[in-house]
Amino acid sequence: MLTGRRVLVAIGGGIAAYKACELVSSLYQTGAEVRVIMTAAAQEFIAPLAISTLSRHHAYTDADFWQPHPRPLHIELGEWAEAIAIAPLTANTLGKLAHGLADNLLTNTILAADCPLLLAPAANTQMWQQPRVQRNWQMLLQEPRVCAIGPGAGLLACDRVGPGRMAEPAAILLALRSLLHTDGRMDLAGKRVLVNAGGTREFLDAVRFLGNPSTGKMGLSLALAAAHRGAEVTLVLGPSELHVPQVPPLQLERVTTAAEMHAAMLKAFPVADWTFLSAAVADVQPATRATEKLPKDRLPSVLELVPVPDIAADLGRTKHAHQRLIGFAAQTGDPVPPALGKLKRKHLDGIVANPVDRPDAGFASDTNCAVLIARDGTQRTLPTADKFDLAHSILDWARDLPV
Repeated sequence: MLTGRRVLVAIGGGIAAYKACELVSSLYQTGAEVRVIMTAAAQEFIAPLAISTLSRHHAYTDADFWQPHPRPLHIELGEWAEAIAIAPLTANTLGKLAHGLADNLLTNTILAADCPLLLAPAANTQMWQQPRVQRNWQMLLQEPRVCAIGPGAGLLACDRVGPGRMAEPAAILLALRSLLHTDGRMDLAGKRVLVNAGGTREFLDAVRFLGNPSTGKMGLSLALAAAHRGAEVTLVLGPSELHVPQVPPLQLERVTTAAEMHAAMLKAFPVADWTFLSAAVADVQPATRATEKLPKDRLPSVLELVPVPDIAADLGRTKHAHQRLIGFAAQTGDPVPPALGKLKRKHLDGIVANPVDRPDAGFASDTNCAVLIARDGTQRTLPTADKFDLAHSILDWARDLPV
């Protein structure tokens, strides 16, 4: 998604500036063209040489701003950029931007640009929570081209624990990918999106369970992509080791069993506009469950199984006309015929059919491919791609489905 895209990273003067090194390096490795502006304060934390080495391009500073150029440098950079990320955004730069002030290369370039702007603030908790800082923050967020990620909460460099921690570079990179996909448009603003993801565990005793290798990567990608595009997102996630970034429009509920996921989905579904059933929910569970660990000689030689509640079918029966319900069919062999059957049986508006018997698709893979099937039978094939890219394609398709 980022190959050949032009991204400008602006680094403010805070201790979180060290994280910008990873962001710049990651952007370059994904194929983006990267340019970097460093404030004078940022250079007190990291050297321009480090940034120029990671970006494979000169790191611009205020010294460059005052040198002669064929055209003013801030104009050139502002017109060149397809997206700008300020990471970290300090309280000082925030105040200047909120009031339209420009006294260095960074602030002049922001005023000279009209591309989407991603802000990743970082500050001491007390500084961040100052009423004047919050007023500046809210003022800046009113601009249509401005998007934000963070700050998160945690242990800060000042040993305070609280809000003010800059978002991690991996999370900023994903947000930039979303920003470039939509050209900064919050096209899902006002939508409530419900996603389930991951597998479930159906226990035989205190330590043994029936499960599957689903990691939840596809569902998490859908949830994050929708949140980046302005939706209010609820993610119901089964057992997973995935890190879920702190994205304010995204609410996370963790569950373990199919029954817990069923209850969580039924509770959240009535207010959802779009629901994506990407979880690999168990079909059956042991008929009995021991509360303690069974000794080996007491394990049943024949395991009696009973069905678990069918989430897709139950939601399909209660769905209102304005709601869109999208299922997933993970299959071996040709996934389309069983997906068509599931689409009709469970009253879905669409279904994502994907193979799980390929090394570049399915469970635990970073990539996936799919056939998108609408209720009217029309099909669209998505070739193998990164799951986050695929998530945006699925959201685009869902947006255009007939109600």
